[in-house]
Amino acid sequence: MAHWLFKSEPSVWSWDSQVAQGDKGTFWNGVRNHVAKQNLMAMKRGEQGFFYHSNEGKAVVGIVEVIREYYPDHTDETGRFGMVDVKAVKALPRPVTLDEIKKEPRLRDMILVNNSRLSVQPVTDEEWEIVCRMGGL
Repeated sequence: MAHWLFKSEPSVWSWDSQVAQGDKGTFWNGVRNHVAKQNLMAMKRGEQGFFYHSNEGKAVVGIVEVIREYYPDHTDETGRFGMVDVKAVKALPRPVTLDEIKKEPRLRDMILVNNSRLSVQPVTDEEWEIVCRMGGL
């Protein structure tokens, strides 16, 4: 199974907001980048991703699971973009900051380090394991 990273500004949609949705989860909408769209389209039910607070905090704070695969985004008037549904799985015992990720040599090729603006991105198995360990899992 693939792993992912979902970025959200906490003032718009925080980890606490995600957790509050419970097992029913919620849609991950608003993606308007074609590379991020392709990443959403590649996601399969049951795959997990990091929940990353961007701009404010800049840290991986939790893990979410894809509970519904790609479908049309009701907020996209053009009809070109879609979304997936995700639910919170667990918080990281210790958030892993972007600065910490950048300082870890084994994460130097992580997309978060090299293309920090991409809102939905793949994470390799090795990157997943390293960040999970850094976060106390």
